[in-house]
Amino acid sequence: MTQPLALGIDVGTSGVRAALLSETGAVCALAAARMDEIGADLRAPQVWEGTLALALSRLDPALKAEIGALSVDATSGTVVALDARHTPLGTALLYNDAVDDLAIPEAIAALAPRQSAAHGASSGLARALALSRRPGCALVLHQADWIASRLGAPVGVSDESNALKTGYDPVARAWPEWIAALPLSDVALPEVVPAGQPTGQVSADAAARHALPEGAVIVAGMTDGCASFLATGAAHPGEGVSALGTTLTLKLLSDKPLFAPEYGLYSHRIGDLWLAGGASNSGGAALAVHFAPEVIADLCRNIDPTTDSGLDYYPLPRPGERFPVNDPALPPRLEPRPAEEALFLKGLLEGIARIEALGYARLAELGAPALTRLRSVGGGAQNTVWTALRARLIQAEMVEAASTEAAVGVARAARAHLDGQPLGLRA
Repeated sequence: MTQPLALGIDVGTSGVRAALLSETGAVCALAAARMDEIGADLRAPQVWEGTLALALSRLDPALKAEIGALSVDATSGTVVALDARHTPLGTALLYNDAVDDLAIPEAIAALAPRQSAAHGASSGLARALALSRRPGCALVLHQADWIASRLGAPVGVSDESNALKTGYDPVARAWPEWIAALPLSDVALPEVVPAGQPTGQVSADAAARHALPEGAVIVAGMTDGCASFLATGAAHPGEGVSALGTTLTLKLLSDKPLFAPEYGLYSHRIGDLWLAGGASNSGGAALAVHFAPEVIADLCRNIDPTTDSGLDYYPLPRPGERFPVNDPALPPRLEPRPAEEALFLKGLLEGIARIEALGYARLAELGAPALTRLRSVGGGAQNTVWTALRARLIQAEMVEAASTEAAVGVARAARAHLDGQPLGLRA
């Protein structure tokens, strides 16, 4: 008898991706659609739903008929206001939208404990408070919650990952009492359940609209960042994932939560483990100040990653750093600059690698386990010279990422449910 397939849906900043996993965990189909194929307003929930429909329509109907469970991830902190009939009230506020009224973050700061992830004008909670002022608002949902509800999950249910920056306390596993003192009026926040927990089933209406099996189980998802981490195959405390993109982002699986807001460091609860992360301003943007991508590729042919350049750089695109050093005025350190361009680039690459190593050391200093295995994603992960150089400077086993697709990561939550297993993370 054929085992049911698991569907993962990733709602990103500009599109929707869908992944199907077999009983072995292998990816048997991927499909995608861009939001601009449906409409120009990326804040419109109707555009999200239309893009979802288009992405699902691009999956093989025969494979879709075998889906037994699905899960959704979306951008962290994107929120939408609903009225009492569960209709969206205008457009959403996206993950990077800051509220205009400074009284909102001030009200949060007066009540929230220092370690809460809800501080700031661009937190999920700040945006939720702004949306709650819309006439007729009865409920504020995260983007992933709303998409799941359109497929058949109960309206008003969220997960511990998406709720983190809306003020949810993942340690107590509850909305904290101080939130009740905020000016939310009668607006409700969602019920929160652990990632991977079944919340509902695909409705008859959603089954008809998307050619999905009616009754397929809907499993609570997570943020896109957490889903991307799961996609790599990292599963044990001490395993980390470095995203080598415009910035340098580090994530480490921990057996205990870490909260250090001075470093922008918070922990998402994934099952009984914790995903702690920090972001440096170094990374691809610091390289782009000096070299175009094609020049980097050409110069790397003349770099021996097994030897040290002798240069001690701290590459930044501009002054200011938050993690692993908290100094908003920290200047880039780029002297002396050798005449040989390949040597200068080697020094930059080593400098970023040392920042990466210091970042994982900082996480350990704050209570996380020491880094044991490291996977890499992002454009920089494709540079074999940089990878070899990082392997020399970072004391951890370098492992290839199983996937870089967030849709694959959130599909693993649905797969775990079908297999009667926890999320795939192991203490």
